[in-house]
Amino acid sequence: MPLHKKKAFGQEEQELADLAKALAHPARIAILKELARRKSCICGEIVEVLPLAQSTVSQHLKELQQAGLIKGTIDGVKSCYCINPEAFKKMEGLLNAFFNITINDPCC
Repeated sequence: MPLHKKKAFGQEEQELADLAKALAHPARIAILKELARRKSCICGEIVEVLPLAQSTVSQHLKELQQAGLIKGTIDGVKSCYCINPEAFKKMEGLLNAFFNITINDPCC
């Protein structure tokens, strides 16, 4: 969707769509699960548990970080990432509001 069309929707819709887009790849779900399991992780360690090249994992980490779902620090050649709990709480609220509208008021 062109950026100018995106602005026609409310902030809540835009935020939820951005978060959903960040979650829309199985590798990103696997990365988030691994980070949650370990509580923090070095990028190289994530590469060891996924069937992807380091550059591909780095790109997925970048997408997750841009969406705010993970936090990251770079120390020399090592990158350390962890789950951003505030982002997940916000996403939970957005999803709950969306589900309450769609599930509690069915059209059929």
